[in-house]
Amino acid sequence: MINITESKGAGKVFDFFSEISKIPRGSGNTKGIADYLVSFAKARSLDFVRDEADNVIIKKKATSGYESRPAVIFQGHTDMVLNKAEGVSYDMEKEGVKLIVDGDLIRADGTTLGADNGIAVAYALAILDSDDIPHPDFEAVFTSDEEIGLIGATALDCSSLKGRLMINLDSDAEGIFTAGCAGGRRVDISLPLEYEAVRAKKYTLIIDGLKGGHSGVEINKGRTNAVKRIADYLYAFGDTRLVSLDGGVADNAIPSSAVAEFVSEHSLAELSDIADKLKATLPSGAEHESITLATSGEADTALTVKSSKNLVSLIRALPTGVVNMSRDIEGQVETSLNLGIISLNDSASLSFSLRSSKDAEKEELANRVKKIAAGYGAEISEHGDYPGWEYKKDSYLRDTMCRVYKEMYGKDAEVITIHAGLECGIFSDKIEGLDCISMGPDAYDIHTPSERLSVSSTVRVWEYLLEVLKNI
Repeated sequence: MINITESKGAGKVFDFFSEISKIPRGSGNTKGIADYLVSFAKARSLDFVRDEADNVIIKKKATSGYESRPAVIFQGHTDMVLNKAEGVSYDMEKEGVKLIVDGDLIRADGTTLGADNGIAVAYALAILDSDDIPHPDFEAVFTSDEEIGLIGATALDCSSLKGRLMINLDSDAEGIFTAGCAGGRRVDISLPLEYEAVRAKKYTLIIDGLKGGHSGVEINKGRTNAVKRIADYLYAFGDTRLVSLDGGVADNAIPSSAVAEFVSEHSLAELSDIADKLKATLPSGAEHESITLATSGEADTALTVKSSKNLVSLIRALPTGVVNMSRDIEGQVETSLNLGIISLNDSASLSFSLRSSKDAEKEELANRVKKIAAGYGAEISEHGDYPGWEYKKDSYLRDTMCRVYKEMYGKDAEVITIHAGLECGIFSDKIEGLDCISMGPDAYDIHTPSERLSVSSTVRVWEYLLEVLKNI
């Protein structure tokens, strides 16, 4: 368990967060956490539903005096992005997360923490486990594989849900209530490759040290995409023949590092000089990457020069980052595209996260990507499409939550819409009349090995959620 002395009444929240952190639950590997949730429900004689997608719904009857109040849904996802710092050797697919308390922050030992969205699971479990927390009929909805396209929420049958008020706990800034989000989809590109036999000195180029981050939340912060950046270096090197090219961990995470192995007629000194000149062109305020360029043995196969050039040119031609800003909401990103993953086998595979608050712009950008890809002989596939979540002018839940917040803290909560995708859009599309808000405690650098969760904020949000349950 996490040893946190100032947890007040939130001790169970941290206990459950510690427990689920031991369970490997990367996207696509959610059976273990679903098994845990089912065992939890059975041990407490709670009604539950589990589906083939590893979604789990657990229900708890209203406490005395709250039977006539509207049912409330708490919702979060069980999967997490697996990402670790250089030099971290243990296998997150098998060993879970090793937690460290560092002052007011909880972090992991060189990996992503999984507070996105394990803290939602922990909040809900603490309420389901309680015998002294007043609440109306309570429905905890735990969805799978959110991080790879909101897959669990898309597959979930919502017909058993009674609640029409839903608090999604997948936001990461205390006191900010999200009331709308963009829709999106995953876009994959496959480019055929041609290899040939070679016998030549091999070089390795590593781009590292970039900030990375969430492709929705941080897409407007000008963060450098390591895959796009390494393509710039390969282009500058001239007639290279790629042996391998890898970068990124998830389509919705801005790549912070990329690695290329290649054959070149240039010497190491010549390549280093080209790299130094390219790096020097970065403006003073830009992110400055760490570059490692070295010889690395001998290659016996590599892409042809033509195939290498075609791939590098495709990467450089494809858009990434902010495509359009909103004309209606100042400072709001309207449409974006993130190149999140690249890898080479018989073909080059490139995975993108496309987001837009306007369906027409989403389609227009997808068609633009398709046209660019076709020009290089590549094919595009699209999946994981999810709807946006439209802001409701009249919202009982939002009004209630804002009132309780003002009463507790003497200041107004900030109500926003965001560019990142949330499962609220899917639930709003599936459940007629759903009234929902997304919120959560302070967390930092999610989807990166620097991810941290604030202890004090987690406690305050817990206390706030209990007060909201009393007031609905």
